[in-house]
Amino acid sequence: MTGSTTPTRRLGEVELPAAGTWRIDPGHAEVAFVGRHFMLTKVRGRFTGVDGVVEIAENPADSKVSVTIDMASVHSGDQARDDHLRSADFFDVAAHPTATFTSAEVRWAGTGGSMTGELTIKGVTRPVTLTVDYLGYAQDPWDNHRAVFSARGRIDREDWGLTWNMPLAKGGLLVSKEIDLELEIELIHAG
Repeated sequence: MTGSTTPTRRLGEVELPAAGTWRIDPGHAEVAFVGRHFMLTKVRGRFTGVDGVVEIAENPADSKVSVTIDMASVHSGDQARDDHLRSADFFDVAAHPTATFTSAEVRWAGTGGSMTGELTIKGVTRPVTLTVDYLGYAQDPWDNHRAVFSARGRIDREDWGLTWNMPLAKGGLLVSKEIDLELEIELIHAG
Protein backbone atom coordinates (compact mmCIF):
# COMPACT_ATOMS: atom_id res chain seq x y z
CA MET A 1 0.00 0.00 0.00
CA THR A 2 1.35 3.40 -0.87
CA GLY A 3 1.00 6.96 0.32
CA SER A 4 -1.46 7.58 3.11
CA THR A 5 -3.54 4.51 2.28
CA THR A 6 -3.63 2.03 5.15
CA PRO A 7 -5.22 -1.42 5.35
CA THR A 8 -7.29 -0.58 8.42
CA ARG A 9 -9.12 2.40 9.88
CA ARG A 10 -10.72 3.35 13.15
CA LEU A 11 -14.45 3.78 13.43
CA GLY A 12 -15.28 4.88 16.91
CA GLU A 13 -13.52 2.54 19.33
CA VAL A 14 -12.85 -0.29 16.85
CA GLU A 15 -10.38 -0.99 14.10
CA LEU A 16 -11.95 -2.23 10.84
CA PRO A 17 -10.67 -2.95 7.33
CA ALA A 18 -10.15 0.12 5.13
CA ALA A 19 -12.80 0.95 2.58
CA GLY A 20 -12.06 -0.56 -0.81
CA THR A 21 -12.05 -3.82 -2.72
CA TRP A 22 -11.08 -6.98 -0.84
CA ARG A 23 -10.90 -10.33 -2.66
CA ILE A 24 -11.62 -13.68 -1.04
CA ASP A 25 -8.46 -15.79 -0.81
CA PRO A 26 -9.71 -19.18 -2.11
CA GLY A 27 -6.88 -20.99 -0.31
CA HIS A 28 -8.05 -19.58 3.02
CA ALA A 29 -11.81 -19.63 2.65
CA GLU A 30 -14.26 -22.25 3.74
CA VAL A 31 -18.01 -22.52 3.53
CA ALA A 32 -19.00 -25.34 5.87
CA PHE A 33 -22.31 -26.95 6.71
CA VAL A 34 -23.53 -29.11 9.56
CA GLY A 35 -26.55 -31.39 9.35
CA ARG A 36 -27.83 -34.24 11.45
CA HIS A 37 -27.82 -37.94 10.48
CA PHE A 38 -30.64 -39.99 12.05
CA MET A 39 -31.60 -36.62 13.59
CA LEU A 40 -28.81 -37.24 16.13
CA THR A 41 -25.24 -37.27 14.81
CA LYS A 42 -23.68 -34.11 13.43
CA VAL A 43 -22.33 -34.56 9.90
CA ARG A 44 -19.98 -31.85 8.70
CA GLY A 45 -19.07 -30.91 5.18
CA ARG A 46 -17.35 -28.03 3.45
CA PHE A 47 -16.83 -26.41 0.10
CA THR A 48 -13.22 -25.54 -0.65
CA GLY A 49 -13.88 -23.85 -4.00
CA VAL A 50 -14.92 -20.39 -2.80
CA ASP A 51 -14.24 -17.14 -4.67
CA GLY A 52 -15.60 -13.62 -4.49
CA VAL A 53 -15.26 -9.94 -3.77
CA VAL A 54 -16.16 -7.75 -0.81
CA GLU A 55 -16.56 -4.03 -1.43
CA ILE A 56 -16.09 -2.47 1.99
CA ALA A 57 -17.73 0.96 2.06
CA GLU A 58 -16.85 4.00 4.17
CA ASN A 59 -20.05 3.25 6.05
CA PRO A 60 -19.82 -0.52 6.76
CA ALA A 61 -23.60 -0.84 6.31
CA ASP A 62 -23.16 0.12 2.63
CA SER A 63 -20.69 -2.74 1.97
CA LYS A 64 -21.41 -5.35 -0.72
CA VAL A 65 -20.48 -9.03 -0.94
CA SER A 66 -20.51 -11.32 -3.97
CA VAL A 67 -19.48 -14.99 -3.61
CA THR A 68 -19.36 -17.99 -5.95
CA ILE A 69 -19.08 -21.55 -4.61
CA ASP A 70 -17.88 -24.50 -6.70
CA MET A 71 -20.43 -27.12 -5.68
CA ALA A 72 -18.23 -30.00 -6.90
CA SER A 73 -15.67 -29.00 -4.24
CA VAL A 74 -17.88 -30.47 -1.47
CA HIS A 75 -16.02 -32.67 1.03
CA SER A 76 -17.65 -34.40 3.98
CA GLY A 77 -15.05 -37.05 4.78
CA ASP A 78 -16.89 -39.83 2.95
CA GLN A 79 -16.52 -40.32 -0.83
CA ALA A 80 -19.89 -42.09 -1.26
CA ARG A 81 -21.69 -39.29 0.60
CA ASP A 82 -19.82 -36.63 -1.41
CA ASP A 83 -20.81 -38.33 -4.67
CA HIS A 84 -24.44 -38.43 -3.47
CA LEU A 85 -24.30 -34.74 -2.54
CA ARG A 86 -23.02 -33.93 -6.07
CA SER A 87 -25.83 -35.99 -7.67
CA ALA A 88 -29.26 -34.79 -8.83
CA ASP A 89 -30.67 -35.88 -5.43
CA PHE A 90 -28.90 -32.90 -3.86
CA PHE A 91 -26.72 -30.27 -5.59
CA ASP A 92 -26.95 -31.63 -9.17
CA VAL A 93 -23.52 -30.23 -10.01
CA ALA A 94 -23.77 -31.42 -13.63
CA ALA A 95 -26.62 -28.93 -14.21
CA HIS A 96 -25.76 -26.40 -11.46
CA PRO A 97 -21.97 -26.30 -10.98
CA THR A 98 -21.99 -23.18 -8.79
CA ALA A 99 -23.96 -21.58 -6.01
CA THR A 100 -23.88 -17.82 -5.43
CA PHE A 101 -24.48 -15.37 -2.62
CA THR A 102 -25.04 -11.66 -3.18
CA SER A 103 -25.59 -9.35 -0.23
CA ALA A 104 -28.63 -7.09 -0.08
CA GLU A 105 -28.41 -5.54 3.40
CA VAL A 106 -25.65 -5.17 5.99
CA ARG A 107 -26.23 -4.10 9.60
CA TRP A 108 -23.04 -3.30 11.45
CA ALA A 109 -22.06 -2.24 14.98
CA GLY A 110 -18.54 -2.42 16.36
CA THR A 111 -16.82 -5.54 15.03
CA GLY A 112 -19.92 -7.51 14.10
CA GLY A 113 -23.31 -7.46 12.58
CA SER A 114 -25.59 -9.27 10.20
CA MET A 115 -25.81 -9.62 6.45
CA THR A 116 -28.89 -10.58 4.49
CA GLY A 117 -28.52 -11.64 0.90
CA GLU A 118 -29.72 -13.88 -1.87
CA LEU A 119 -28.36 -17.45 -1.86
CA THR A 120 -28.81 -19.39 -5.09
CA ILE A 121 -28.41 -23.17 -4.96
CA LYS A 122 -29.53 -25.51 -7.74
CA GLY A 123 -31.16 -22.60 -9.58
CA VAL A 124 -33.31 -21.59 -6.60
CA THR A 125 -32.78 -18.20 -4.95
CA ARG A 126 -33.86 -17.49 -1.39
CA PRO A 127 -32.90 -14.91 1.26
CA VAL A 128 -30.40 -15.87 3.95
CA THR A 129 -29.27 -13.90 6.99
CA LEU A 130 -25.80 -14.49 8.41
CA THR A 131 -24.31 -13.25 11.67
CA VAL A 132 -20.87 -11.82 10.83
CA ASP A 133 -17.83 -11.14 13.02
CA TYR A 134 -14.67 -9.28 12.01
CA LEU A 135 -11.80 -11.21 13.64
CA GLY A 136 -8.95 -8.90 12.75
CA TYR A 137 -6.22 -7.83 10.39
CA ALA A 138 -2.86 -9.42 9.50
CA GLN A 139 -0.08 -8.65 7.08
CA ASP A 140 1.28 -11.86 5.58
CA PRO A 141 4.98 -12.53 4.78
CA TRP A 142 4.39 -11.50 1.13
CA ASP A 143 3.08 -8.04 2.12
CA ASN A 144 -0.57 -8.84 1.45
CA HIS A 145 -3.03 -7.11 3.75
CA ARG A 146 -5.65 -9.52 5.06
CA ALA A 147 -8.94 -9.07 6.86
CA VAL A 148 -10.47 -12.12 8.50
CA PHE A 149 -14.20 -12.70 8.97
CA SER A 150 -16.36 -15.45 10.41
CA ALA A 151 -20.08 -15.91 9.71
CA ARG A 152 -22.84 -18.32 10.60
CA GLY A 153 -26.48 -18.93 9.88
CA ARG A 154 -29.16 -21.59 9.59
CA ILE A 155 -31.24 -22.62 6.61
CA ASP A 156 -33.92 -25.16 5.75
CA ARG A 157 -32.38 -27.03 2.80
CA GLU A 158 -35.82 -27.85 1.41
CA ASP A 159 -36.31 -24.14 0.63
CA TRP A 160 -33.76 -24.72 -2.19
CA GLY A 161 -35.37 -27.91 -3.49
CA LEU A 162 -32.89 -30.13 -1.63
CA THR A 163 -35.60 -32.51 -0.50
CA TRP A 164 -34.04 -35.98 -0.77
CA ASN A 165 -34.57 -37.93 2.42
CA MET A 166 -35.57 -41.30 3.87
CA PRO A 167 -38.06 -41.82 6.70
CA LEU A 168 -36.86 -43.80 9.72
CA ALA A 169 -38.80 -46.81 11.00
CA LYS A 170 -39.50 -45.22 14.39
CA GLY A 171 -40.17 -41.72 13.05
CA GLY A 172 -37.98 -38.90 11.95
CA LEU A 173 -35.80 -38.57 8.88
CA LEU A 174 -32.37 -39.81 7.84
CA VAL A 175 -31.08 -36.29 7.05
CA SER A 176 -32.07 -33.13 8.91
CA LYS A 177 -33.85 -30.35 7.06
CA GLU A 178 -32.12 -27.65 9.11
CA ILE A 179 -28.54 -27.01 8.11
CA ASP A 180 -26.12 -24.78 10.00
CA LEU A 181 -23.74 -22.73 7.86
CA GLU A 182 -20.27 -21.78 9.12
CA LEU A 183 -17.97 -19.53 7.09
CA GLU A 184 -14.32 -18.66 7.67
CA ILE A 185 -13.02 -16.13 5.14
CA GLU A 186 -9.70 -14.37 4.63
CA LEU A 187 -9.82 -11.32 2.37
CA ILE A 188 -6.85 -9.77 0.59
CA HIS A 189 -6.86 -6.02 0.01
CA ALA A 190 -7.02 -5.39 -3.74
CA GLY A 191 -7.37 -1.62 -3.79
